[in-house]
Amino acid sequence: MATIETFQRSELKKSNPLFTKLRTTIETAFYGSNMREVGDIAEAYHMAKESPGVIVTDLPVKEAEKLGLPADAKVLVENGGKIVGRTARARRVVGENKEEDEKLLGIIRDVIYQNRTKTYHKATGYVGLDEDFIIKAHIAFPEGNENNLYSWLLNFQWANDAYNELYARSKKYAEGDIYIYADPDWRHPDYPMGLAYFEPDRNVACILGMQYFGEFKKGTLSLAWGTAHRNGYVSCHGGLKKFVLEDRKRVFAFFGLSGSGKSTLTHSKHNNKYTVKVLHDDAFIIDLADGSSIALEPSYFDKTQDYPADHPEQEYFMTVQNVGVTKDVDDNIVLVTEDIRNGNGRTVKSRYATPNRVDKFHSPIEAVYWIMKDESLPPLIKIEDAVLAATFGATLATKRSTAETIKNGENRDKLVIEPYANPFRVYPLIEDYEDFKKLLSRDSIDCYIINTGAFLDKDITKDVTLGVIESIVEDTATFKPFGEGTGLAYLEVPGYEPPLDSEDYQALVKERMIMRKDFLVSFNGANQAYPLPEEAINAMDKIIASI
Repeated sequence: MATIETFQRSELKKSNPLFTKLRTTIETAFYGSNMREVGDIAEAYHMAKESPGVIVTDLPVKEAEKLGLPADAKVLVENGGKIVGRTARARRVVGENKEEDEKLLGIIRDVIYQNRTKTYHKATGYVGLDEDFIIKAHIAFPEGNENNLYSWLLNFQWANDAYNELYARSKKYAEGDIYIYADPDWRHPDYPMGLAYFEPDRNVACILGMQYFGEFKKGTLSLAWGTAHRNGYVSCHGGLKKFVLEDRKRVFAFFGLSGSGKSTLTHSKHNNKYTVKVLHDDAFIIDLADGSSIALEPSYFDKTQDYPADHPEQEYFMTVQNVGVTKDVDDNIVLVTEDIRNGNGRTVKSRYATPNRVDKFHSPIEAVYWIMKDESLPPLIKIEDAVLAATFGATLATKRSTAETIKNGENRDKLVIEPYANPFRVYPLIEDYEDFKKLLSRDSIDCYIINTGAFLDKDITKDVTLGVIESIVEDTATFKPFGEGTGLAYLEVPGYEPPLDSEDYQALVKERMIMRKDFLVSFNGANQAYPLPEEAINAMDKIIASI
């Protein structure tokens, strides 16, 4: 088995590092008499369709029986309230504030006690889809939240016979199963936005006061990514695809926040110029030993904004959130997408949406793309050394999408920095920096910044973006120095030539590099126990001095 599931009595000692206050409190709740185990995905579907507020559409789930669902399964819709995205401000990690830890442990014990009279549904699934990395995960929701439980089982891998056998023969890790206790209806005056409390190295979390499915998906992934990181993998929030050419196979990774274009780039078929295989567009891990990669989820949690009525992608929807419904001319209940009701319409979409989908790439990764939306940068920049490449990953600059709940008055068009496009990290940033530097030090890997926004006042179109990727695939790219001594080179793209002799342009580029350096300095000031190395700041200083 991949994770620690059962113990000999002699192992159940206070000295066992797995058993902490939070881990023991949460896991214990799963054995209460109010907990009811959901047997399989078909049972979860039937529970969800009868759950209060859930809308059963007339849209069939494609390949339902292959997914373990009833043949006549329909797409289900459930909408929440004001909050339609993730809430980063609700996150807490054990050890960050010892005084608050004691307070939160008491709150969680109270939550579990008060909920003892509520019926809870618990379910088991797997995160990681290969025998080299697969973790058992458990989640529990109170009655009335069946659709989120069903979506969780769809998004990850429900425990069917095939995956139970895969898990039984899988590589063993000295890690505990993931346990997540949820109560979306919880309210507390000290935590008006809710609470997501993690103990990463014990694979446990408590998610309270939040109903948005993305909290449970990313909460589960946060713990799985942490487990992978502790065991020799680079944890990745991005997309990974393979180009199968006549003479070689090329594996490219795209790192970006939701809405940056990572899913579009990952799934693009490039007008069928190549055979393309997809690992995943959101969550995967890379083995630092051999460069191979493993998907963590079978399904996709996709935005519905670009999928209007009759769009072929709707055929692969299974559950949908944050959307409207209406009746068509045939009196069928159908979806109103395109973010008309509110922002960040979402669907859990089946793996069958992607032809040539695989769960592991044995071929090592060849290219890393940091997706940024920074108008000072041309469509593609090549980074020439591993330290600078890891530094740009740590200072990835982009814009927030509707997938994230922002503070009142905050501008979504404001450029923000999100290291490695992963706001779900539950271990020190320095550890990601070192992992990516080690990965990018491999001679076989190149690193790029790809701008999917605008260059100066000119939008970078989807065709331009795909074209620059194709030039790398085909080895036809021609690069020029992006200033002398910067360690950067830009791809020549007609209409997007950087005016390197312009003082105004130089000032803009310098401003954006100073922004990145300021982030590093500020981060180190606020994280003195785990600062980023001086080499990262020095790398940015070198660019600033060279412009």
